[in-house]
Amino acid sequence: MHICLAFFQQFSDTARETFRKLYARINAAGIPTTFDPNLRPSLWGDDKKMISTINELARNADIVLPGVEEGKILMGSSNPEEIADFYLQGEKTHTVIVKIGSKGAFVKTADGDKYEVNGFKVNNVVDTVGAGDGFALGVITALLDGKSMKSAVMRGNAVGAMQVQTPGDNDGYPDQAKLTDFYLAEGVTEK
Repeated sequence: MHICLAFFQQFSDTARETFRKLYARINAAGIPTTFDPNLRPSLWGDDKKMISTINELARNADIVLPGVEEGKILMGSSNPEEIADFYLQGEKTHTVIVKIGSKGAFVKTADGDKYEVNGFKVNNVVDTVGAGDGFALGVITALLDGKSMKSAVMRGNAVGAMQVQTPGDNDGYPDQAKLTDFYLAEGVTEK
């Protein structure tokens, strides 16, 4: 089992506290967690509270998935390695995967490993809504399938690329057959 936590900021203070308690119980049970900041600043109304809350929650995840624009807001840098270093200071965090748009993703681990995983060329961007969630979906499902972190990030990039070519927030998410066809067309294989 692996749980992805995308914190929804429109919650009330009571709901945020309930989320914190659930998160603590998940961590206490030893269930791996992935945290996607999923920023929606307009829903907060208070940037300081948003930044402190999101960063507090991110520190308790095994894997953190910020984007470069989120890094700029949450910790003051759009440099992928600086973003990764910031989140690797978390209590549990062992891997940070920084989404760098069409370029793909930058990965850094607590062990000091770091690398980039290239994105996929997209000729026709229809709608970017759902690309970040698709990225998280790809990473987590690959990890659950026992794939390496590099393959997991490649799958995240693939699902994100597939999503932006469709309207809506999840119409591009593939089943296994569509993902396999996408990889064949791109000339890549998962390991």
